[in-house]
Amino acid sequence: HIGALLHAKLHQDFGGIFDKLQVKIYTEEDKVKEIVGKARAVYGARDIRIEGMTDETTDIYYSCTLCQSFAPSHVCVISPERTGLCGSYNWMDCKAAYEINPTGPNQPVEKGETIDAKLGQWKGVNEFVYKASRQKIDHYNFYSVVNDPMTTCGCCECIAAVLPLCNGIMTVNREYTGETPCGMRFTTLAGTIGGGLSTPGFVGHGKYNICQRKFFVGDGGLLRMVWMPKMLKEEIADRLKARAEELGVPNLPDMIADETIGSTEEEILPFLQEKG
Repeated sequence: HIGALLHAKLHQDFGGIFDKLQVKIYTEEDKVKEIVGKARAVYGARDIRIEGMTDETTDIYYSCTLCQSFAPSHVCVISPERTGLCGSYNWMDCKAAYEINPTGPNQPVEKGETIDAKLGQWKGVNEFVYKASRQKIDHYNFYSVVNDPMTTCGCCECIAAVLPLCNGIMTVNREYTGETPCGMRFTTLAGTIGGGLSTPGFVGHGKYNICQRKFFVGDGGLLRMVWMPKMLKEEIADRLKARAEELGVPNLPDMIADETIGSTEEEILPFLQEKG
């Protein structure tokens, strides 16, 4: 029974911080929606806690190698302003996970000497990644999709890609099944760049990461975003609006094309030129 499996697994992973556990499985839609609402509120409170931190405020990042069972060379290094690709882990989650299980997949990573502050590359991180990827990856950049981006596994929430004709960046979320201006759907993108590869021009990332201040700052940041699915834009609408105002471009959300405008570079280019 799935309840018994969850009970055993949670005791195995977190038995050090609780004694008893009850598992309830909800199948009625109304109850499920109620629980989902509560879960989103908890995750929202979690995200607010990380907002006050920057990558400069700590010398320790954390690794996550949970996906190495199917992406052997993938090593996710999570910083306050670069959340995990899957959206499940931020810096504080990893810190707590390490304290609960010091030998688990979330290990502290000393940044060490800064190699490139703009692109987000550190000597200590490179050394850790090289060792943890079994000598497959010797470096990557946190804040760029163009220059040696972070490795990508297959379970990322979104995948970003460079659109040369539009001189910008698009992103697509896993739930969107339609065509995209880069010529590939999410599933094709995941199959192409997943598996632990660092692929210049493409990179996986979490939804929350889109509105973080370091998001692709090495390539111009959020202002370079030219296309994303309408459903994703609506999902992050409040944070996107707040970040746009912070950047001094309050109408930025309206300047980003979606599938209602077009699903090829040629279709969205006139819209982008009109919006400036």
